[in-house]
Amino acid sequence: MTLFQATLYTGIILLVFGGHYFWHGMKTAKSTQAFPRSQVAAFVLLGAAAAWFLYKVLHLGPADFGQYKNILFIIFLVTALGSFYYVPDFLAVRGLAALILMTAGVLLDAAYMQLPQARLFLVTFVYVAIVVSLILGANPYKLRDFFEWLYKTERRPKLFGGAFVAYGLLLIGVAFTY
Repeated sequence: MTLFQATLYTGIILLVFGGHYFWHGMKTAKSTQAFPRSQVAAFVLLGAAAAWFLYKVLHLGPADFGQYKNILFIIFLVTALGSFYYVPDFLAVRGLAALILMTAGVLLDAAYMQLPQARLFLVTFVYVAIVVSLILGANPYKLRDFFEWLYKTERRPKLFGGAFVAYGLLLIGVAFTY
């Protein structure tokens, strides 16, 4: 993936995500607040994150414990499947955090050793997303608490969405300067 593609796609995703909250505002409260404990979202997000991670494990090189990749694959597969049984609460949040962390690696690889200073807009967003993902992966209930705070007033969902729309538009504009 090129830096242009990474920046453009990230900008488009932020624009769509933020546009949903900006356009619908308080109408998003019920579905958004149901997300952290959604079993469907847990299967989709954690399943996708586990599949992507297990794919990466199968393609480990010798310098990255590649000689143990089959053992690691089994351990991580059992862990992923066991999480649905032993820690079913907030799996959607943990799956989302894992997907964001996996995507961050791809985006940072695209920006690695690139000359334009404008790449820092993408990289800054990615590092903020990494920090938020680590916090939510360790304390997934904080997303529930954030959603409770977000929907206390009419303005907050629109401001939340507007911030993502603005940064998405900025990233789309920056992508075309490379």
